[in-house]
Amino acid sequence: MSESNEEAMLVQLPPFDPTKPSTPISFPIKTLQDLNSRSYFDSFHFPFNRSSVSLRRNNGDLAERSRLLVCHDMKGGYVDDKWIQGCGNNKGFGIWNWYLMDVFVYFSHSLVTLPPPCWTNTAHRHGVKVLGTFITEWDEGKAICKELLATKESAMMYAERLAELSAALGFDGWLINIENVIDEVQIPNLKTFVSHLTEAMHSSVPGGLVIWYDSVTVKGLLAWQDQLNEMNKPFFDLCDGIFMNYTWKENYPKASAEIAGDRKHDVYMGIDVFGRGSFGGGQWTANVALDLLKKNDVSAAIFAPGWVYETEQPPDYHTAQNKWWSLVEKSWGIVQKYPQVLPFFSDFNQGLGSHVYLGGRKLLDAPWYNISCQSLQPLLEFNEGKNSEILQVTVDGGEASYNGGGNVSFRGKLKRNAHFEARLFKPQLQLSASPISISYSVKLEGRSELGILLHFSTPSQETKSLLMAPNESVHRFHDTFLPCLLTSTQTKSDWTVHETNLVLDGHTLTEISALCYKPKDLTEETNTLEYSALLGHISIKSQQKTKLFPPATSWILEAHNIELVPGDSGSRTLSCKLEWRLKKPEDSVFTRYNVYAENLNSSNYYRPRKVLQEPRSGKVFLGTAHVNAYYVSGLVVGSDVKEVQFVVQTLGEDGSWQELDASPNVLVEVESFGSKLCCCGLI
Repeated sequence: MSESNEEAMLVQLPPFDPTKPSTPISFPIKTLQDLNSRSYFDSFHFPFNRSSVSLRRNNGDLAERSRLLVCHDMKGGYVDDKWIQGCGNNKGFGIWNWYLMDVFVYFSHSLVTLPPPCWTNTAHRHGVKVLGTFITEWDEGKAICKELLATKESAMMYAERLAELSAALGFDGWLINIENVIDEVQIPNLKTFVSHLTEAMHSSVPGGLVIWYDSVTVKGLLAWQDQLNEMNKPFFDLCDGIFMNYTWKENYPKASAEIAGDRKHDVYMGIDVFGRGSFGGGQWTANVALDLLKKNDVSAAIFAPGWVYETEQPPDYHTAQNKWWSLVEKSWGIVQKYPQVLPFFSDFNQGLGSHVYLGGRKLLDAPWYNISCQSLQPLLEFNEGKNSEILQVTVDGGEASYNGGGNVSFRGKLKRNAHFEARLFKPQLQLSASPISISYSVKLEGRSELGILLHFSTPSQETKSLLMAPNESVHRFHDTFLPCLLTSTQTKSDWTVHETNLVLDGHTLTEISALCYKPKDLTEETNTLEYSALLGHISIKSQQKTKLFPPATSWILEAHNIELVPGDSGSRTLSCKLEWRLKKPEDSVFTRYNVYAENLNSSNYYRPRKVLQEPRSGKVFLGTAHVNAYYVSGLVVGSDVKEVQFVVQTLGEDGSWQELDASPNVLVEVESFGSKLCCCGLI
C-alpha cells in the first residue's frame, strides 16, 4: 500500500473518543486541562485500567541497600501493551527478570504517562514497585510549566491530581522529568509541586514513591549534572530519590554517595542501554557501570532495556534477553525472593504465547500477548549451550502447556547415572504447623525423569533437602536427599501430575529446584543419553486454607453497551460489556477470570474476529479479565443464532479454577438488528 493511501485511510478514521465503548486500551493524559478536569475518570476505559494485583511487599519500604530501577522506554510506549485484554502479537516486548529489580518506571513522552495495568499487575506480583512518568519538554513543556507553576495553589492542585490517579489505578508513584527551562521566579512553586506530590503519595499509597530526574536545576536552567550536587540536591531533599542522567564520570557515584550521606541508596545513577554517552558503553557492557555502582554502594537506573528487542539482537529475542539480564545478575545479584506467602503457584506463563491451556485442555490455538497473565517467573540460570554436559533450561511458549501458555523445557544430553539440578525459585517462605499440599506436572520423553527438590533451613539453622520424585526412583537419591513419596495422576493430554502432603513446622523454604535424571535400568550402550522433559506447573498451598469458589447464584453478571452490526450472509457482529460482582463482596477477592461464549440454540457457529479461524463446538474461550469486567468486541454470530451465552470462570491464586457448569452466565438475545439490545437470564 502506498503512503498516500495509508494517509487517506488514517484521515477517514474517526478520532478516538474515550467516553464511547470500544476495546479497552491504556492511554496517557496529554494536556493540563484534561488532568485538571479529571476527565480520565469519565472515560469508558478507566475501570479496565485499574491494577488488580497488590504489591507483594505491602509494607511499602524499599530495602536499605543498593537498588535497581528499570525505566522501560520502549518505542515510545503504549504499543502491544496498550491492549488491556491482550492482542494477537506473541512477539511483543516483555520482561520476566523481575527478581533483579526493585522499581519499574513506565515511560513515554506524553505529559502524564499512566502505566498500562499489565505492567503493574505483573511487577506487583513479583514485589516490584511501578511508577508513571510526568514529563515536560521543549517549548511546549516550558508553557505547560508556566501554567502548572503559576501559583502555589496550582502547583499543589496538579500534584493532588497525580496522586489521585496513582491511588485510583493502583500504581506506586511518579518519576518527575522536567526537561525544559523554568523561570527562576517559579522555582519555589516547583519545589512546592515536588514536596506536595511526595506528601500526597505517602498519605494515599502505602510506600508511595516520587523520584526526581536530574535535568532542570534550582536556577531553572536545563543543565544535566550527572551527579548529586548543590544544583539538584534541593529537589532530592523534597522527594524519595533522584534519577541521575546517564553521562556521569567514573568518580561521580562516589561523590554523589558522599553528598547523599545516609540517603545514598536513594541516588539512582542512570545507565542508558543504548549506550548514548553512558559510562561503560551500555549494550553488552552495561555491567561495567553496574559493577562500579555496586562498588560505591549507590543505586542504579537502567534506561531502555528494550534495546535488546528494538535492535533485534541475535540469535533471537528470548535468548538475547536472557543473556543480557544474566549480566545484570552477575553484577547486581538477586534482589527479589519469592514465594514469601502461600498459596504459591506458577505455570511459567510469560504473558505471551501461541496457545492457552487449562489443566492440560487446550482453550486457544492462536498467538496472544497479555502481560497481566504472566505468573511468577523462575530464576533460571543462563548458559549459552557451549557445554554439552549442561542441559538447556528455558521457558518455552511453543510446546504444549499444562496451564496457560508456557512451561519450563529441559533438553540436551545427560550422562548415564548422572543427574542435573536447575534452580527454579528462591523463596523466603516460613512454614507453620499447618499441613501443606505440593504438586507439579510433567510431560516426559524417552524415559527422562524429573523431580522437584525443596531446600529448607530448619529451626536449628540446619539445611534439609526433600526430593519429590516418582516412587520407583526416589530412593535412588536417599544418600543425598530425603525421599518424599507421591501420588500421581495421568491426564488425557499426557501430562502427569505428582502431589504430596507435608508438615514442616518452623522450616523455611529457601530454594525450589528441578532434578533431571534417567532411570538406572536403561539398556542403551552409549554413555551420554538424550534428555527431554517439560515442567508444566508448581503449586504449594495450605490444606487448611483452601477456599471453595462462590456458586453461580452468589454472583450478579450483567451485559451492557450491547451493539449488533449486520454482516455478510446474514451474520452479525456482537459487541458488549460484561460486568460481574459478588452479592457479598467481602466473601472472596479474585483477580483473574476466563471469559467464554456459547450459542445454545443453533447448529451455526460464531467466532471472535481475529481469534479463532475455524468453527468450534461448545464454549469458546474469548480471553482473560483481571478486573470484574470484560469487553466483547467483534464476536461474529451466525445467521440463525438467537441467543449467546457468556460464562465467566473464576481462577484462584493457587492455580485452581471453577468448573464451567458452576460458573455465572448471562444470555444476550441477538435476534434483532437493533443497535441497542437488552440482556436476559441474569444470574
